[in-house]
Amino acid sequence: MLDAFFSSLVLIFLSEMGDKTQLLALFLAARFCQKYAIVLGIFVATVANHVVSAWFGVWLSQLIENGILTWITGIAFIVVGLWLLIPDKDDEKQQTLRYGAFLTTVILFFLAEIGDKTQIATVILAVNYNSVLMVVLGSTIGLLLANAPVIWLGEKLIHKIPIKVVHIAACVLFCVTGIWILLKAMMA
Repeated sequence: MLDAFFSSLVLIFLSEMGDKTQLLALFLAARFCQKYAIVLGIFVATVANHVVSAWFGVWLSQLIENGILTWITGIAFIVVGLWLLIPDKDDEKQQTLRYGAFLTTVILFFLAEIGDKTQIATVILAVNYNSVLMVVLGSTIGLLLANAPVIWLGEKLIHKIPIKVVHIAACVLFCVTGIWILLKAMMA
């Protein structure tokens, strides 16, 4: 059970580094003074998005035969790992700023997470661990750990972290996890 939590936390944290939602957090921090409202908005949007994602992953794990599911999960981890090497485009130019820091953050973050790498990774983690609660806890904390410093430290932090190195490390971690799952499937 803790394995699901820690794997979700680490994988989501790493995959979130340099992601478009991290750039969105930077934008929101520059626009609004209420830093706690932004963090709370990220939390609410992430929990809502990741509960649905994890539930969907657990549902899939019960629907698909275990042997096939293991292969799908292993391959999916590798695909998401390679996807991390593709830079995000900053396509979140919506004008919802009139709603205040909290509501604007909830709306923009929820929309930005739909179909995002971290949402897909949350589904895959839930499939792999068959645990909504631990995956949602881990993925939410991982996402907050990646985004909260950006809100307070902003530009200073973004320029000191070598995003390309973080993306490569996350890619390797996802790919190694996928290969480990596939090797385990071949041994069974």
